[in-house]
Amino acid sequence: MFTGIVEELGEIRSFDGGTLRIGAETVLGDARIGDSIAVNGCCLTVTAMGEDERGRWWEADVSHETLRRTNLGESAPGAVVNLERPVRPIDRLGGHIVQGHVDAVGEIVEAVPDLRVRVPLDLLRYLVVKGSVTVDGVSLTVVDVLEDGFTVAVIPHTAEVTTLGRKGPGDAVNLEVDVTVKYVERLLEWHRDVGS
Repeated sequence: MFTGIVEELGEIRSFDGGTLRIGAETVLGDARIGDSIAVNGCCLTVTAMGEDERGRWWEADVSHETLRRTNLGESAPGAVVNLERPVRPIDRLGGHIVQGHVDAVGEIVEAVPDLRVRVPLDLLRYLVVKGSVTVDGVSLTVVDVLEDGFTVAVIPHTAEVTTLGRKGPGDAVNLEVDVTVKYVERLLEWHRDVGS
């Protein structure tokens, strides 16, 4: 589980379609093989760690399902990504509960500070004004829900310490909606089906 508060910007070192290598420092401070790290909001498992002349790095295997559901397939060497370690029970929950399970890929229509994102229509039902949404692993609050997406206000600090300040119209972003609303929907469907 994550909070959507990005800890560090990492750099894609290499990606062969199956193994992703990322240069990082902060998120490797207490990392071990088998730990999870969110990359642009996608939970990946550390499979290797090391250090070279460019600094520390870690690797993760990326499945076909992950490539299908996220923007990680577009990762090229030199690309910058948002990184976050999982939350610990003693940590503050500064953002919102984020699973690191990307629901869909959206497209930026307007850049920060008034970020507008186009989303697949089946995701719209999970978005509400003042509700939470994760964009490339960044916990944000929805300002408006539109016919084809949503808007969020991105403060200068967030734009500076995440990849959101570097992205523009046409860029793909990973999206995760609040898991609570998906559980409520499922329970209501079950209740409706059982009750009829």
